[in-house]
Amino acid sequence: MKNIIKILAIGFIGGLAGAYTLQFFTKPTAESDALRFNTVALDSASFNPGNISISSHASSSSLAPVDFSEAATKTIPSVVYINSIAKGIAYNSFDWFFGGGGSSTQTQVSSGSGVIFSTDGYIITNNHVVESAERLEVVYNKRKYTAEVIGTDPSTDLAVLKINETNLPAIAIGSSKNLQVGEWVVAVGNPFSLSSTVTVGIVSAKGRRIGILEDKFPIESFIQTDAAINPGNSGGALVNKSGELVGINSAILSRTGSYTGYAFAVPVDIARKVFDDIVKYGIVQKALLGGSVIEYNYENAKKYDLNTNIKTYSGVLIEQLEREGPAMQSGLKLGDIIVKLNGRDINTQSEFEEELSYHYPGDKINIAFLRDGKPQTATLILVNQNGSADLIKREIKDATTLGVQLESTQYGVKVFKINDKSPLKQIGIPENFTIYEINRVRVKKPEEVVEFFEKFKGRGYLLGFNSSKQRVEIPFVIR
Repeated sequence: MKNIIKILAIGFIGGLAGAYTLQFFTKPTAESDALRFNTVALDSASFNPGNISISSHASSSSLAPVDFSEAATKTIPSVVYINSIAKGIAYNSFDWFFGGGGSSTQTQVSSGSGVIFSTDGYIITNNHVVESAERLEVVYNKRKYTAEVIGTDPSTDLAVLKINETNLPAIAIGSSKNLQVGEWVVAVGNPFSLSSTVTVGIVSAKGRRIGILEDKFPIESFIQTDAAINPGNSGGALVNKSGELVGINSAILSRTGSYTGYAFAVPVDIARKVFDDIVKYGIVQKALLGGSVIEYNYENAKKYDLNTNIKTYSGVLIEQLEREGPAMQSGLKLGDIIVKLNGRDINTQSEFEEELSYHYPGDKINIAFLRDGKPQTATLILVNQNGSADLIKREIKDATTLGVQLESTQYGVKVFKINDKSPLKQIGIPENFTIYEINRVRVKKPEEVVEFFEKFKGRGYLLGFNSSKQRVEIPFVIR
């Protein structure tokens, strides 16, 4: 019995000693508390990652708070919700014999955001938000509007819509040229179908080229931000602390499809020119110099047998020239290093593309370049994609006999605004369908489509692309 009491006493004393020791070593000190709960606000003008220091004795009350409520209040009323509605049509073998269009349909709805650019109903958004749509709805102030696509620009991933409304709260437009790396920005959009969501971050970089635009003449000079942007934010607003628009949210880099800290926006200065061109001409006026450039770095300099024994690679390298194009006619050659366009320093391909995007066909520009290490200059007149200095206007044919509107594109003839009695609708052609071939004959002009359907009777075959860019074969019978 005495031994049992002795063992219990020793165990009790040991437990007390262990508890005291644990309390002594885990008790937070004043210094660890300060590090755990102190918040640090970084001023964008003085932010330097290499010079950050955290004082354990700093008082949180001495740090200036950053308030984004003013920017959010100004921006939220100018950001709308967009529903993109399309109907997929499935065809089976019976259609080859009986014609008459698709055998089954399935409605698909996706969503995005848009920014009110003018009080009379013009809205800017991403091209990828609307490109697959057969019908578009804009939700504003708890009301749905049917939206018309005024024009699109795949090279910048932008599109302009119009709704029938006036006195709308147009957003205040700032300048992306004045935007600084490290500056606070606010993203407003509708991620995951949530209305008017606001997130905050800083500008991580400017002039980013990430290779996501599938177009013949892509313009990628994105603003990179770490503000949380997710699916549904596309086409929404990126604004500065004053609530001024500086970019249109467009893309994220993510393995999961959701926010990971890498978001990208089209600079507002590019967006403003795209908007103005589409509203005025129905199409963006692209100014080209008749050639293309690549980054000037060690690898490309070595490829063109240029001097690689230099410290700094400044400029862009001419990689391709069109025969008899403006650049070749001005005396530029492959391997020349462009360092300035109209007096603006050019150091990257993104800067080169962005500077060209502000110009029009017919504009005269001055180019400063290096050849064999010696500075030279050239002057040339920019041209459109057809090689002339003329402005281009969108041409739409109103084919009243077919009950549709037709437009010639680089892929064929696009069909849209199809009325219910149209023979094209009866054979199963959906809205925004591009006809590539009819009875295995390539079509390029609206007149060719009109002439065929006004005269043809019998069984036929049509090949084209739907609004989702999927290749579609449509067998049909016209009696």
